[in-house]
Parts: sequence; structure tokens; C-alpha cells
Amino acid sequence: MARSPFTLAAAVTAALPGAEVVGARPLTADGDGRFDSAVVTLADGRELAIRVGDDDETSRELAAEALALRALTAGARAMLPFRAPEYVGETRLADGRALVTELLPGFQIEAAHVPRGRGAASSVGASIAAVHSLPASVVRGAGLTARSAEEVRAEIRRLVDRAAATGRVPARLTVRWREAVEDDDLWRFESAVTLGGAKATSFVFEDDPERGPEVVGVVDWHALSIGDPAVDLAWLSSAPDAAGDVHASYAESSDRAPDAALAVRARMLAELEFARWLVHGEVLRRTDIVDDAAALLEALADGLRENDLSVIAARGEGVDSALDALDRVPETAAAGIDTSMHTDAYNPSDLLPEEIADAPAGDATEDLSDVAAAWGEDSGPSTGSGTESSESSFAEPVEAAKTEPSDDSDPADEAQRAARAALHRWTNSSSE
Repeated sequence: MARSPFTLAAAVTAALPGAEVVGARPLTADGDGRFDSAVVTLADGRELAIRVGDDDETSRELAAEALALRALTAGARAMLPFRAPEYVGETRLADGRALVTELLPGFQIEAAHVPRGRGAASSVGASIAAVHSLPASVVRGAGLTARSAEEVRAEIRRLVDRAAATGRVPARLTVRWREAVEDDDLWRFESAVTLGGAKATSFVFEDDPERGPEVVGVVDWHALSIGDPAVDLAWLSSAPDAAGDVHASYAESSDRAPDAALAVRARMLAELEFARWLVHGEVLRRTDIVDDAAALLEALADGLRENDLSVIAARGEGVDSALDALDRVPETAAAGIDTSMHTDAYNPSDLLPEEIADAPAGDATEDLSDVAAAWGEDSGPSTGSGTESSESSFAEPVEAAKTEPSDDSDPADEAQRAARAALHRWTNSSSE
């Protein structure tokens, strides 16, 4: 692959006849290489994103994204308090499928560094609730996937059984997950329209002078479906600072019946990403992936306290430190919770401070010794992602978010200032 932005810019004119292209630049830097991508500037000032997939998997993702964006009619978009990218067109580039969409400008932030408090966290919760409030006809009318609570439960049961059959899942995790699957109280939920697996970088922010950072756009719609609302909250296991405020804002903004088990199912789905990675490696007959997944599962099991053998007893506690490294699981391993496109559309490494962005990326099968050592602690969630040094400036916004307010200051204002500080560690995606 590795087509130049100018080659991709030429393809835009095929997807959008009559378009006058005046500029092009890379859309991602140091991405995972699954898509060729670029930002194209038109004579009228619009900026478009073009992505090209050359294999069956990436082509399917682009086709699904196109279908989902077209399913978001003007009426559906009017119900959302943020923007979704507009579908522009599709074309072929050699043997690859190319999708052209509107580029949404704004900030992004990785999960471990989403700050608590008013602003970013509350806006994310309200945005997820808005997606879940969309009418089911948006999905059904486009022929997209729809699952009932029982179908979701059956799918999880199959995943747990398949992972256990490899013989590489610690027994206490198998027990934990199977007890959760059989707990009827966890599965009494109303299916909703979901993104099919939101991530922190699915949300695009701008800084409002009065209200602080707010979600102004959501990307990564290719898994749009009807299913378990918890799937869009599973990423919060990697956002220990913000999780409580996101959940609270979601509950306050939702017009749906309260779901007492929502956070527990979200935690379980996060844990099961390691199981998906294991099954993925087994299917591919990749011993390196299987061994890596097994090590992750062992570390996860070690992070459970003795009285946290079941999800029912734990009710979501006791495994935060292990889940800090959830982002180590490559997104291509997910089946049904696949969220890979957002890292190509809006690669977080593009938005990091230069000294961080230039650092070499970690490999999916890198040495686990440092991470496993951190997981072994039972003192609570880590503030890092498991891949950055604690001395890195990248962690400073999180530390700022944890600063205790002075006696004469408003805690809400302190949290909002911390949110701004965190978000402004990233540059505007449309300004490069």
C-alpha cells in the first residue's frame, strides 16, 4: 500500500465528479497500516478524508462505514447533539475500495487521559446516550445487524466456551465469565442503537469557553447496529479517571429505562477482548498471538482479589489495574466489537506532543514483563496506559486532573480546567 496523498487526492475526483482539489496531506502518521489515507482540501475550502482498503477485511469495513453513514438520514442527524461525518462517495483505486467522507476537525484524547469532571467526561456520556436514543428504524431500515439481549448473551456464551476450549484461559476467569453469563439479572436490558464498540478516540472535541471541552463530532460508525448498550461503554475500563462521570452523565442523559447492570456488562466486555485476541490467534494458528493473549489473561486473573471470583460478587471491582493495558489488544482481533477505523481516520499518535509522537510504537507481542509487574499491584487503577513512562509529559494532564482543589475554589471549575489542560495537549486535527 503506502500510496501518496497526491495519488489518493486524484481518486477523490472519481468519487466526487467535478471536485477541484487544491491540496493534500497525510491523514495518519505511524498508523497501523491497514488503510492508505489522506486529507484532501477542495477549492471551496472543504476538507475530505479518503481511506483505501486493499484486502477483504478493510474493504468490508469501508463498505460498512459507507452504509452506516448513509443510514444516518438528515432526521437522524438532527437528533444528535454532535456531527457525524457526511458520506461523500466511493470509488475503486487499483484493487482497493476507496471511501471519501467529510473530515471533522477537533481534538481527540486517549482513554487513559480522559479527565474526570465537568466538560469532556460529561459530554462523552451525553453523546453516547444520544446515540442509544436513536430510533431502531435507523438500523433496521439499512439492513444492519440487530441483536436482542438473549442473542447478545448467547454470543458471549459461545465466545467464553471457545476461549476456554483452547486450554489457555485461567480457570478463575472461565468461572467468572460463565457465572456472569448465567446471571439472569445481568441480561435484562433493552437493546439499543449502538456504535458497536465506541473508543475514546471515537469522540472529537472542541473547547467551549463557558462549558469546557465538549463533543462536537463522533467518528467510527462502521459497526452501527442494535445490541447491548454496554458495548459502547466497555472502553471506560481503560479510563479510570473519567469512568464514573461518563456513566453518571450517561444515566442522567438517557431516556431509556435504568440498567443497573450496565457497568458490569461493560467491564465484562472489556475483559473478553483478551479472550477474542486468544481466539483470533487460535484461528490463525499464530502461536505468538496465542502466547501473548494467554499472558494477558494470566495477568488479568492475577489482578482479581480472592473474593472477586465472580462478576456477580465483584460487581465490576477488582480488575482495574489489569484492564489498564486493554489497548494492547489489536483492534483487528475484535469480532462484533470491532473499532479499528477510528485509529485510521483520527490516529491518536498524530495528536500527541511531538516528542511523544516521534517515539517508536510498541509491538502487539512486545515483552510483557514491565506491564505484568504493574498489573501485579492490588492498589487500584494505574493512571498510565502501560506503554508510557510515568515521567513522560504525556501523563501530565492526568496528574493535573487529579490535583486537589484549593479550599476557596469550586471543584467543578477545577475539573473543567483540568479537562481543558488535558485536551490541549493534543493539536487540532485539521490544522496540520
